[in-house]
Amino acid sequence: MTPSQLQTLIDAVARGEIDTAAAHAELLAALRERPFEDLGFARVDHDRTRRQGFPEVILGLGKTTAQIAAIAAEIVGRGSTLLVTRATAAAFDAVRALVPQATYYADASLIVLRQRDITPGKGTIVVAAAGTADLPVAEEAARTAEVMGNEVQRLYDVGVAGLHRLLAERARLAAARVIVVVAGMEGALPSVVAGLVSVPVIAVPTSIGYGASFGGIAALLGMLNSCSSGVSVVNIDNGFGAASIASLINHL
Repeated sequence: MTPSQLQTLIDAVARGEIDTAAAHAELLAALRERPFEDLGFARVDHDRTRRQGFPEVILGLGKTTAQIAAIAAEIVGRGSTLLVTRATAAAFDAVRALVPQATYYADASLIVLRQRDITPGKGTIVVAAAGTADLPVAEEAARTAEVMGNEVQRLYDVGVAGLHRLLAERARLAAARVIVVVAGMEGALPSVVAGLVSVPVIAVPTSIGYGASFGGIAALLGMLNSCSSGVSVVNIDNGFGAASIASLINHL
């Protein structure tokens, strides 16, 4: 039973539309209901919205298209918002066969179906990307944050190789409640942004770069060693993780 369903039941009792014995029986039935559904290969967590404010998210990596589609159908069937990350076009075809209303964002590799009202965030999340090659990760972050109920502004191709591009957007940076900064190569952009603003900066290293970038490790280490305060760092290419943290901050 969701919080809104519980409130509806309480209101019905208060109005005399349902007696206390029937309400008691309904509450007992809800308490006996398992908070997850066992599909054999996955246990879909239907209680996550209550605990964490957003439904379980499906990671598309490592799963068959049939598994992704079955989990998606279970989530949607319970009335929850669907979000599949790192999804391929083939996975979308499988999901769409069971959930025809779903949408695929190829630029972010996300499958989405928004259901139920989501509490809006209190401010704006800015997603800044250093270069065009970083956009798949930046779009994963931006679209995830939007699905989670946030207003998002995008600042793309504002890397440190041309700081005037970033400085031209200082007003938008200053107006943000939280900023996600996506960068590969040496990963310097989050430090620069954090030095300009008084809000949390979530740094996302990407695997973009030449050989000595070691698939994003150089950017990761650079961000972890930032001399600017207020910078926290997520895993390489983890736009979803950055958006989740940014959304939590924006909803506080």
